[in-house]
Amino acid sequence: QVQLVESGGGLVQAGGSLRLSCAASGRTFYTMGWFRQAPGKERELVAAMFWSGGSTYYADSVKGRFTISRDNAKNTVYLQMNSLKLEDTAVYYCAAGPPHHLSSSSGYNYWGQGTQVTVSS
Repeated sequence: QVQLVESGGGLVQAGGSLRLSCAASGRTFYTMGWFRQAPGKERELVAAMFWSGGSTYYADSVKGRFTISRDNAKNTVYLQMNSLKLEDTAVYYCAAGPPHHLSSSSGYNYWGQGTQVTVSS
């Protein structure tokens, strides 16, 4: 059974940091992505990477502040979020799929349940 389980969300003040985790199990994954969806907005891809490593992708809105990484031994992908802003408030989702262009938000066929990140002033 394929599972992606996110954790690490919460309430943080603007300028603070959080690290989201996505524990993956059930099969071999190739492309891993972190998405977010704020109330009234469309879901957007914020970061992506190949499970094998190498290239990464970041949305312009998070570039320089967020870092995607993975720990092969733990089968876990992380999203380190620094210098958080009010506009980063959203539900964050981990997603996985077959190999595809990292900047593409389509092609993901496995999703986690989401974790809430709330940034306060």
